[in-house]
Amino acid sequence: MSFKSLLRDTSWADRVLFSALVAVSVAGIFFIRDVMPQGQSITIEVDGKPAYILPLDEDRMLSVEGPVGLTTVEIKDRKVRVTDSPCRNKLCVKQGWVGSGSIICLPNRIVVIIGNKAKKKGPDAITG
Repeated sequence: MSFKSLLRDTSWADRVLFSALVAVSVAGIFFIRDVMPQGQSITIEVDGKPAYILPLDEDRMLSVEGPVGLTTVEIKDRKVRVTDSPCRNKLCVKQGWVGSGSIICLPNRIVVIIGNKAKKKGPDAITG
């Protein structure tokens, strides 16, 4: 079946429906930024305790002392990455630039959280 025959076999309503679905999908890409905004700050925790809270819009390099050694964190263009760490596998370094979520260096017990950290005020699930 060729593209021309497929186009010939579609009705006017099929074309309108397809166009509407494409328009809604493209609009969703632009509106997702309002629904899920990027974080405004970065929290760096060492051994589960906050060590630094930094603004996301200031570019800087930072060395964080963990139990294994120094981990270097870079903030640039509202994104974060770990550039160097004393851990063996360097999975945190391989993760690259992150704009939301977190970067975890498990051997050095350092967690970089991108976004405003939510404060838990009770159970986070409903049980019955």
